[in-house]
Amino acid sequence: MNFSSRSYKKELLDGDNIPFADIQQNMQELNFINTYLGGHAITIKGFKQILANRKKITVCEIGCGGGDNLLAIYNWCRKSNIEVQLTGIDYNKDCINIAAARLPETHTRLITSDYKESFFDNKPDIIFSSLFCHHFTNEELLFMLIWMQENAAAGFFINDLHRHFLAFYPIKILTRLFSKSYLVKNDAPLSVERAFIKKDWIDLLEKSGVKPYTITWKWAFRWLIISQVA
Repeated sequence: MNFSSRSYKKELLDGDNIPFADIQQNMQELNFINTYLGGHAITIKGFKQILANRKKITVCEIGCGGGDNLLAIYNWCRKSNIEVQLTGIDYNKDCINIAAARLPETHTRLITSDYKESFFDNKPDIIFSSLFCHHFTNEELLFMLIWMQENAAAGFFINDLHRHFLAFYPIKILTRLFSKSYLVKNDAPLSVERAFIKKDWIDLLEKSGVKPYTITWKWAFRWLIISQVA
């Protein structure tokens, strides 16, 4: 395998006409991976940094999938006595339906849409994405970074994968042995091939004009990118 540059091979999940049961199994396994390999913990770290001392917050996830990241934030806020309103945006209606079954209705707004076609009467305080950016080309990501900065009142953060052979081979073996989802078996290692090294993020952020920003490596082979309004 050559990890010097990003792969643009399409993931199966980005295809059309995937049966609902297969998407549901995929979302369940991604939640398991995020929970036990630290993905949700990284999301909470990004959220807490922008949250600062606020006791009331609005947060929007683009590419929210089955809502597991938003649920992790909601549960943390509830334990921390933070009043939170959640918005999730995903173009896949099946993913939105799964998220709707997971998330508290009174605290959640779910939108079936491409994020680029979503508009806010009031900007959310925080916008974030998790395992979403690697689905896009570098050119598409430039637009996304600018969009996130323009639409977030307090700041945005990104939680995504580090392209590295030590991330690729273990997840390929683990999903082959334990996953029941053909989507996860195919897409999990491919996601690493489509992911980023630090230089990729520096180039993208500099070209987009987003400032300020921080790029921090997190276990297990993740990048946490944060841009916070001063």
